[in-house]
Amino acid sequence: MEKYDCQKDVLSHRERVAFWLKWIIEVLEYRASVHDESKLHSPEKEIFDEYTPKLKIMTLGSPEYQAALEKMGNGLKHHYQENPHHPEHREGGIDRMAIWDLVEMIADWMAAASTKKSVNNNHIDLDYLQKRFNISPQLRRIIAETLWCADMDAIDCKIPPEYQQINNFLSPKENDYGLSTIEK
Repeated sequence: MEKYDCQKDVLSHRERVAFWLKWIIEVLEYRASVHDESKLHSPEKEIFDEYTPKLKIMTLGSPEYQAALEKMGNGLKHHYQENPHHPEHREGGIDRMAIWDLVEMIADWMAAASTKKSVNNNHIDLDYLQKRFNISPQLRRIIAETLWCADMDAIDCKIPPEYQQINNFLSPKENDYGLSTIEK
């Protein structure tokens, strides 16, 4: 039997992996280009014009925040119906999302956190989000690890200053969980 050389198979496999990674990137680029497009049109625009400035200064999950979401009524319901990166988009929530829905959702959380007005209020509250959206412990850990890596990239100045957090995306408590195997 002739000695096997894996090089041809590895290179062929790498090419196929690259094809699918590029396909996923194209899906994400499309999603980035149309993110929240529905907010720019009725029935959402009027509601978001009124409530976005209010939500920016509220604490995520607070009674005041919850009341504001309820007052947004049909405009917010329409937004959830039109945008699959929201757990409310489908029955089964996060457990029924595709990976690009999850990636867009996390990017949405990061963008929202980075525009919060209060320095003490601009981290992503994974405790609240886990309860609100019934996020499994495993997915929570994956999200936390992703946010931790994003924080580390910000510290290394790979992320433009206008997108960096004043605080980290993760709360100090979350950072104490010892999230990454990478040395802090």
